[in-house]
Amino acid sequence: MTEIVLPNDTNGLGNLMGGRLLHMMDKCAAISAQRHANCVCVTAAVDSVEFNAPIFQNEIIVAESQVNRVFSSSMEVELNVWAENPRKQTRRKCNRAFFTFVALNNEGRPQQAPPVHPETDKEKARYDHAAKRREMRLLLAGRLPLEEAQHIKADVQAAMATHHGGGEQ
Repeated sequence: MTEIVLPNDTNGLGNLMGGRLLHMMDKCAAISAQRHANCVCVTAAVDSVEFNAPIFQNEIIVAESQVNRVFSSSMEVELNVWAENPRKQTRRKCNRAFFTFVALNNEGRPQQAPPVHPETDKEKARYDHAAKRREMRLLLAGRLPLEEAQHIKADVQAAMATHHGGGEQ
């Protein structure tokens, strides 16, 4: 998605307001989720919103999203946002976030969404990282016991093995 930042989108400093950007990001993520699932999808969570650089009035916002992984009816959608300055012909990455959407049937109940089949190394990494983020989100919400967080436990065990067996004393 692309959009231009107009004066009514900015704060007193001439920067795009965060809420306006989150609204655009939510719409962009919803499009990816609904295209993937072929049904209505609703936002269930927004994680790890990063505001790394301001976006200024008259710049062009470019938001890109993709479904990283499906977990039954829920799916993780990654959002990346760039700001383009058309006069200077520059582009810089400004924001990133991870949205969780739930696929709904005609009665408004959660339904199974089609799985993601990662092919490239980048897609496979996104797929694996999505499982870790989901576990962390569920742990923090108190909906997953630590003993059941398989991806996180594997990372901790690997880190401990590296630290203890890697010659570091």
